[in-house]
Amino acid sequence: MDNYTSKVICTLFFILGLIAADAQNNSQPDYKKYEPSPTHPFGQANPNAPEGIRDYGPLIGECDCRSVSRGPDQTWGDTVSMVWRFKYIMNGQAVQDETIKADGSHSGSIRQYNADSSKWYVHYYSTGGAPSVLPAWEGQKTDEHTIRLYRENKAPNGTPGYYRITFSEISQEGFNWIGEWVDTGETVQFPLWKIFCTKRKQ
Repeated sequence: MDNYTSKVICTLFFILGLIAADAQNNSQPDYKKYEPSPTHPFGQANPNAPEGIRDYGPLIGECDCRSVSRGPDQTWGDTVSMVWRFKYIMNGQAVQDETIKADGSHSGSIRQYNADSSKWYVHYYSTGGAPSVLPAWEGQKTDEHTIRLYRENKAPNGTPGYYRITFSEISQEGFNWIGEWVDTGETVQFPLWKIFCTKRKQ
């Protein structure tokens, strides 16, 4: 077999491989076409889902993060290393995330977007406990780089307010996150937890 014939045969096998791979991808049943897969390990946004489902698009994947929070005495504790992973679930119509922390206090959330209210509803769970009803936040994207979520929460002295969560400086490079107590007018802000994340290259 001469060199030219060998190259032609190799090219044909390569093309046939691409066709087979494409056929396999296209043969996925519709109900799991946008689920995590070897080709898309963190899933894909379903094109039939509301446009808001893409708010978390830049976060999809894995980030290396630094977490710091206040202790019972209200002083800031040590910085904890963690991995924060986001993926599309329910065939690309919701987002799930999980944090794997060096101190063993892991957590996660299920994030669903409601097109009627144009809001996200986020249910949170962690290794710190298993409540019969998961705490939930609601909110929305406020600008291109910010998502803000709220949950009613009184201060220790009984003052009405919210536990406010803010994803800020969102980009393909990473994001910042802060959890803080705010009064109902959001004029008083008391930060409780901060996380700084850098996106891993996929």
